[in-house]
Amino acid sequence: MRTDIHALIAAGFVVTLLMPAVAQTYRPPRAPDGHADLSGIYEALNTANWDLEDHSAQPGTMWQTGAIGSVPAGPGVVEGGTIPYKPEALEKKKANFAARRTNDPEAKCYMPGIPRANYMPYPFQIVQTPRGIMFVYEFASANRLVNMGKPEEAGSDTWMGTNNGHWEGDTLVIDVTGLNGLAWFDRAGDFGGKQLHVVERFSRPDPFHLNYEATIEDPTVFTRPWKISMPLYRKVEKNAQLFEFKCVEFVEELLYGQFKKQPAK
Repeated sequence: MRTDIHALIAAGFVVTLLMPAVAQTYRPPRAPDGHADLSGIYEALNTANWDLEDHSAQPGTMWQTGAIGSVPAGPGVVEGGTIPYKPEALEKKKANFAARRTNDPEAKCYMPGIPRANYMPYPFQIVQTPRGIMFVYEFASANRLVNMGKPEEAGSDTWMGTNNGHWEGDTLVIDVTGLNGLAWFDRAGDFGGKQLHVVERFSRPDPFHLNYEATIEDPTVFTRPWKISMPLYRKVEKNAQLFEFKCVEFVEELLYGQFKKQPAK
């Protein structure tokens, strides 16, 4: 029996050593046009939506909710650890954080913007065709269509931007412009401006994940371009699907309560 146990341990050790090599040689299934098939339902399993940078656990914005509304600790997803803000932009980030209970666009059910839509604690779906790739997000029923043809210029600024995509091998690269600068990157108040430019990269290293990278630049807010990266996890349960999360009705009091007619004194 001891010999069998030792053999099993040794076999497991060999498999563990071989796993990186297997991942490096993985070839994703092909879509009808021959490119890597990235379609599926995915979700980030991290705390980036609370804060892109390293952060410890902390209380939430309302003491009445106790631990329910608290912030979970988590490692950062920013390469180099810190977002390179200009001094005046860093002060605005701090002001955003102080007013996050009412000013975070997520609290108001606004479109999440890019890159935030990809790491909110809600699933999203990729629907892939040769002419365009649709991203459908559960939060606020947001979506965006990635143009895979001739690049198009942004006609106007929007929450989800103008998305032009191309393939670099098996990696989907999306160039996002025309963002309105109103979205935040997380609940910590991190933000970009009207010159925000995001280049995303999606690749499939194995059957169960996507690798996601986003390079972010805005010369009015940051001293240099910077990058975030994280895995996105494929939902594999038999009934995996997106549900409706139309949150407008949840925020009516926050948005319009101050305009309600007050009773006469």
